[in-house]
Order: sequence, then C-alpha cells, then structure tokens
Amino acid sequence: MQSTFRSVAIVGKYMDTIALQQMQSDLTRLAHHLLSQGLHVCIEERTAQFVEDKGFELASLDDIGSKSDLVIVMGGDGTMLSVGRALRDTGVPLIGINRGRLGFLTDLQTEHMLDDLDKILQGEHQLESRILLQSVVTRAGQVIKQTVALNDVVIKSAFRLIELEVHVDGQFVSRQRSDGLILTTPTGTTAYGLSAGGPIMHPDLEAISIVPISPHTLSYRPITVPACSVIEVIVVNAADAQISYDGQGQYPLAVGDHVRIERAPQEIRLVHPKDYCYFDMLRNKLNWG
Repeated sequence: MQSTFRSVAIVGKYMDTIALQQMQSDLTRLAHHLLSQGLHVCIEERTAQFVEDKGFELASLDDIGSKSDLVIVMGGDGTMLSVGRALRDTGVPLIGINRGRLGFLTDLQTEHMLDDLDKILQGEHQLESRILLQSVVTRAGQVIKQTVALNDVVIKSAFRLIELEVHVDGQFVSRQRSDGLILTTPTGTTAYGLSAGGPIMHPDLEAISIVPISPHTLSYRPITVPACSVIEVIVVNAADAQISYDGQGQYPLAVGDHVRIERAPQEIRLVHPKDYCYFDMLRNKLNWG
C-alpha cells in the first residue's frame, strides 16, 4: 500500500543539546528507516547535527512546514508545544515520539516507533485538530506583546498576591486576588490548569477554561466559556506580574495592562495511531484505576 505521506520531517528536542545527544541513536534509526520506505526525509537543522551519516535535506524550523506533509517530533510535550506554535500557519500535521515525562501529546514510544509509524504511514491513523489561543497585551492603548499558545496563557505574580479584573465578551465577571490566572485550551487542561484544580476538557470541545491559581476568596472557582468568547484581564494591582505562554515564554506586566485572550484563527493538527483513545491516555498517564 502506498504511504499516505510522501515527505516527512523530523524534529528532535532542538533547544536542548544534551537531550539530542541522548536520543542520537533513535534519531538516526528513525531517519534511515523512513528513507528506506522511499520517503523524502527532511531534518530540522539543529536536530541534524545528531543524526549519523549525513545526506538528508536540512531545514530550519520555520521552513519545515513547506517541505513536508508530516512532521515527526521526538521529545516531550514541551517540544510538541514549541513545534506546534512554530508551524501553526502551515497546517502540517504532527505526531510525537515520547522522550519526555508524561507525554500527553506524544503518542509513540521509541521501542515500538518504527512499527507504529509504518502503520500510520500506510493510512492507519486518526487526525485531530486542537484549538489555539491568541493573546494581545496593551499598555496605555498601545500593543506591546502578542503571541499564541496551544496549552495556556498564564498571568501570575512570582511572590505575592495579584489583583485582576476579568471580563468575558464585555461583561464583568469578577475582581479577584490570587496567585494568578490560567486561561487554558482543552489541550492545556491536563497541564498547569489540572494542577491548579481546573477541569479536564476533552480536546474535541471548543471551549476556554478560566482557572484561578490559589484564590484568596475560596468560593472563586474555575469557569469554562465557549471558544468564541473574548476574555479581557486587567492588571489592577501587582508588583511583579508576568504573562507566560505554554510555560515557555515570559513577559513582564504592569498595573493597568489589558490582556485580551481569544481563540486563534489557526489550529494544530495531530496524528494519532488508529487505536488511539483519549480516555485510555488519561487513565495511563494519570494512573486512574
């Protein structure tokens, strides 16, 4: 049977040289196996430094999406988040090989990766779309920061309570004092939002969850709103507030800053094995009985 995908890119944990060294043999084995299947193989340029026997096409992360119709990410959830954001405009689907810890986004294990990938390449797979959040920070009416997140946008203070005012679609929701606030996609509800007591949302839901971090008023609970909502958070009082995106980028905030969070126009497409089940994944990762 002819492969569903003809051009495949490989991205390792490109921001971590030590991790790339540790996965060098697996990266090499993966690249040569794909090549033996008659596929065009492209390797992210920093990852390629740790693939033996050069000769594969190299590309920057920014260019990978235009050179492939499937991207294989070897790393953990953090790597998947970073690659997903970088490739969000391309629509190219991603599949993860877990070399991290829990691996909520990385389905395959290295010991079975070649057999599992062969099945996926022959069409035995599921495609799933995940929503993104876009965030715009304005100060005195001027945009000072804008970016996207696949998991969550977090507004918090490092050492003391922060006071925030929350509006949804122009309607006042609350004024809260807490350690911060998490705005999370369904994908992100198994990350920081879960640790803060937020709900787990199935990834097929189109919704955004607003989760307080250690609220001073204990009756303040998480709330979930439709993904079409526009959420505005105003920094009322905070000495050292900051905003972060997927836990991978931080930016300082000041009193009076407005943060607008809404669904981004792009989506991330994930490839899963044919027998993938979200509830099986939760049960295994969270050690449910």
